Amino acid sequence: MITVFGSINLDLVVVLPRLPAPGETVVGPDHQLFAGGKGANQALAAARAGARVRMVGAVGRDVHAAAALVNLERAGVDLSDVRHLDGTTGIAMIGVDEAGENLIMCASGVNARVSADWLEGRLARGDLLVLQRELSPEPIAEAVARARLCGTRVLLNAAPSGDAALARLVEGVDVIVANASEAAELALALGAGETPVADLHCAALSGPDRLAVVTLGARGLVAQMGGKRWHVAAPEVEVVDTTGAGDAFVGALAAALDRGADVERALAEGTAAGALACTATGAQSSSPDTASIAALAERITVTLVTAG
Repeated sequence: MITVFGSINLDLVVVLPRLPAPGETVVGPDHQLFAGGKGANQALAAARAGARVRMVGAVGRDVHAAAALVNLERAGVDLSDVRHLDGTTGIAMIGVDEAGENLIMCASGVNARVSADWLEGRLARGDLLVLQRELSPEPIAEAVARARLCGTRVLLNAAPSGDAALARLVEGVDVIVANASEAAELALALGAGETPVADLHCAALSGPDRLAVVTLGARGLVAQMGGKRWHVAAPEVEVVDTTGAGDAFVGALAAALDRGADVERALAEGTAAGALACTATGAQSSSPDTASIAALAERITVTLVTAG
């Protein structure tokens, strides 16, 4: 069982000819509304990848709440621990350029009031707790502590910030996932020094029993646990929108680990899901299903190297 503790948003997406510079207005032809939030995105991605998933978070008592939850409900995610609070549902405003790159601004809304107390009685030995950085550091830290007491494994996604507050939690988690910039921030906060090398960042974040994954976009990823390091090349896909690719990766990785897949297979399925998510617009609407993930994962090579 996977429990996702995190944010729930509604995304407003505008496709633009290019992303604006500071102080500049760039006009797009239309806009679209999608359910989003890194917590909700990862819960949906894990469910579509075949896992049983519980979502713990909050929406407001406003017109956006139902739309923010509809995809999770359809995917069979357990929403009994999603609270409806006075206030506004979180909103993300996303610009996407013709190359599929994005610029994102978020308003937290009631996500800022999500409490780790809500996890009471929801964590069990052998389960997997999935966390992200869109909540405040305090409830994330308390969630990690609660999981440790319950014997629940923890997957922590550093997005969207690998700051020092997050770095202090690395030692307490089983899996840490970060992109190149987040990994560099975390490694520096952990005393690894400044270096542009992703392999060194990955080594600084890993441990004998802790899997560290550094995603590198179109260059794939590097992962390490103990004396093993893996390199995975990203498959070639037609990129439409990179929004949600990281969340699709985390959800599929979590689903694979939750069902007991080995590291190599889990990395392949996560990579496949992240790549497939780039081929459609929207963070949740682009999240692939189990069959699509499995088919592409079969074509992905995971290379094992000795960690130096």
